[in-house]
Amino acid sequence: MNISFNTRDPVYLQVIRHVKLLIARGELEGGDTIPSRRELATSLKINPNTVQRAYKEMEEAQLIHTERNKPSTITSDQAILSNVRRELLRESVHQFLEEIAPLQLSMEELMSLVEEEYSSVRRENEDD
Repeated sequence: MNISFNTRDPVYLQVIRHVKLLIARGELEGGDTIPSRRELATSLKINPNTVQRAYKEMEEAQLIHTERNKPSTITSDQAILSNVRRELLRESVHQFLEEIAPLQLSMEELMSLVEEEYSSVRRENEDD
């Protein structure tokens, strides 16, 4: 795993978000193993307690499972995995809407701009 950390959010939350992004992109799937806490802390050059906290929260959310003396794995529960993508999309849309709220756009203006940009981004991605 390779994460570019920001200074706004707690590191453990950024680790969780990164795992969720990998799931949403299909780079991690149900049953896949993830690095041990120690391995991840070493590779990211962060405190092992930070990784422990991230893993603990992911376990509580049933996103990962850890059995004694076995590597942690991504859940195979499709409902949870599907919800990860939806959660990330909702967060992004919410943040976007908060940022543009002062512009007081009508729904029609907003949707028109979103459609234009969506088409533009799709074309750029197809050219890559």
